[in-house]
Amino acid sequence: MKVTVFSTKPYDEQFLRRHNQASNHELVFIENRLTSETAALAEGSPAICAFVNDELNARTLAKLAAGGTRFVALRCAGFNNVDLAAAEAHCIQVARVPAYSPHAVAEHAVALLLCLNRHVHKAYNRVREGNFSIDGLMGEDLHGKTVGVVGTGTIGAIFAGIMRGFGCEVLAYDVVENPDCLKAGVRYVSQEELFSRSNVISLHCPLMPQTHHLIDGHTLAGMRDGVFIINTSRGALIDTEAATAAIKSGRIGGLALDVYEEESELFFDDHSDHVIQDDVFMRLTTFPNVLITGHQAFFTNEAMTHISMTTFSNLADFENGRDCPNLVKAKAN
Repeated sequence: MKVTVFSTKPYDEQFLRRHNQASNHELVFIENRLTSETAALAEGSPAICAFVNDELNARTLAKLAAGGTRFVALRCAGFNNVDLAAAEAHCIQVARVPAYSPHAVAEHAVALLLCLNRHVHKAYNRVREGNFSIDGLMGEDLHGKTVGVVGTGTIGAIFAGIMRGFGCEVLAYDVVENPDCLKAGVRYVSQEELFSRSNVISLHCPLMPQTHHLIDGHTLAGMRDGVFIINTSRGALIDTEAATAAIKSGRIGGLALDVYEEESELFFDDHSDHVIQDDVFMRLTTFPNVLITGHQAFFTNEAMTHISMTTFSNLADFENGRDCPNLVKAKAN
């Protein structure tokens, strides 16, 4: 079966080719992001493989359907970039990789927190320049601090467990309580209490209308001064301009991001020879207490292996007419 793979990077091709040996699909690798303008590149492909920042809106899906595509294999867990109602209208099935390596994302969130708190990124640059002064590099013990975890699915629960291992009091907020978190000594509270009491807040929830700009001017006003905020989930959970104002006022003491709400035009590509036009993003990079990585929290060998294997399992289910357990569908009104 012909499968057109969009947003291909060298590592994508490496892992997909390796795990295609048993399936023997005809893989067509496209470096471009999937948009309504590039959808025509998939003509003749019954299935396409897309990533987190590909645009699967109604217009793109209509063009894919016109070209013969009937299956979208997302090599990611999130599907907020897919118009599921339009996909169903065009008889296109959409499958995802619901869990690739939750440990990878949780551990990266911890790495961001540690790096931000202990100024590791600044110390690294100083030492490389022969500057061994430690002025301005003072952090705080995490032991005994209160850490708030918003979203206690698999990733959030792993992060909460690690923080408990550091000796932190861990508060959690979610619509459903995770028994594993309760066993680990995590205490569920209201969102308002979590925001008001936490020294550190880590976001591990999906992006949906209810969580869009979960961190905004209003919720920031209810937080303690100097709060650290970590986001490895979805960029639009944070209102970036509100966060910028809170950094300037001191309400946010440290901000660590692996995602950004307008990242689709930036992340996963090399822009080092260009002037970045996103003024909001560039302003963030000027703050000494902001740490940004380019959506790499998932990026481990274990995660890439699982993503590839699950993607081909989803493709096999489609090709053989089997029920695919990883299908995502539009919610009924």
